Amino acid sequence: MATNFEAPNNTSYDVVIVGGAMYGSSVAWWLSRNPDFTGSVLVVERDPSYEFTSTAHTNSCIRQQFSAEINVKISQFGAEFIKNFRDFMADDEAPNIILQSYGYMYLAGDDAFAETLRETQAIQSQLGSGTRHMSAAEIKADYPFYNVDDILAGNHNLIDEGYFDGGTIFDWWRKKARANGAEYCTNEVVSMDLSSDGSKIENVRLSTGEIISCGKVINCSGPRAVETSRMAGIEIPVEPRKRYTFIFDAENPLDQDLPLTIDPSGVHMRTDGQYYLAGCPPTISGADDPAVAYDDFEIDHSIWENYVWPIIANRVPQFEAIKLTNTWAGHYAFNTLDQNAIIGPHTKVENFIFVNGFSGHGFQQSPAVGRGVAELITYGEYRSLDLTPFGYDRIETNTKFEEKAVI
Repeated sequence: MATNFEAPNNTSYDVVIVGGAMYGSSVAWWLSRNPDFTGSVLVVERDPSYEFTSTAHTNSCIRQQFSAEINVKISQFGAEFIKNFRDFMADDEAPNIILQSYGYMYLAGDDAFAETLRETQAIQSQLGSGTRHMSAAEIKADYPFYNVDDILAGNHNLIDEGYFDGGTIFDWWRKKARANGAEYCTNEVVSMDLSSDGSKIENVRLSTGEIISCGKVINCSGPRAVETSRMAGIEIPVEPRKRYTFIFDAENPLDQDLPLTIDPSGVHMRTDGQYYLAGCPPTISGADDPAVAYDDFEIDHSIWENYVWPIIANRVPQFEAIKLTNTWAGHYAFNTLDQNAIIGPHTKVENFIFVNGFSGHGFQQSPAVGRGVAELITYGEYRSLDLTPFGYDRIETNTKFEEKAVI
């Protein structure tokens, strides 16, 4: 990556955000729009093209189908934000973002998962979600194109669940954060200076040599989160995991939209405009899902031929005749403890704040989490949604955040 780094305008900032992609820009924008926050913000981003970020490879989906109440509420606010995007931007030039509510269709091929779907539907329903628990016959009646011979049940929600244009939201967060006074600097944080008692970060040091004093440091480094936390002497269980996306055309297209279908195999697929999208981990068995190098975006094309295509053709027989049109690999910022986010301050380095480890939930959770972290910085507490269940203390005690609905 050849990048011309630049020096920031000042030598001291109230908030230094390490990473300017989806989460760095969400936090910066939410801070910049809050009249109660009067501090200065520096966003340090090593690659202004964002070419290799998780943000650039996102499939921009959102679901309320979680088992943990806080995850459901986070997505409910995310849907509200997407549908009212122009109002949140307070700018007549901002576009309307369309939430394509085709829904997620979780398919259960065994009794245990069918019961899990029944339990999670009850939780979601209590929180106002439109999720339906469906028998195989009900699924077939609504979507005749599925093969449900090996399916026992499913969950589906057509209200505020589907996919959206996440790239435009990111562009506007960055644009409006800058307009509101946040400074973006093309550079790289290479080290941090802690106080003598280790309770706070006093300075961050940049690749170009500048020493920047800071009030708070926000780790928004995506799959590289542990590299940033190590500068403060902190280990977190976040690593890059490769995920494939396949775009394909069907010779005999479906006559209705394909929900984001989670097959029991772990492969998922959905309508993507005039085409279709499928995704999966990088291994055929799904059992071996190793960390990869930060710059490893190579694609094993046999995964499509030997694994993904047979699975989707089995689930949707019309997909036996399809043409692959595009493929890419992106990285999950994968939390190996429990595949959920790490949010909030460190227990000892009090001004180091995590926004890490979203494990594929990132874009759908970014509106609510950006808002919450901005509240934490401004007021010292969460005021909208209580995000403390995602706190770093669970990493120290090796206590998992329980979420049954992980893709």
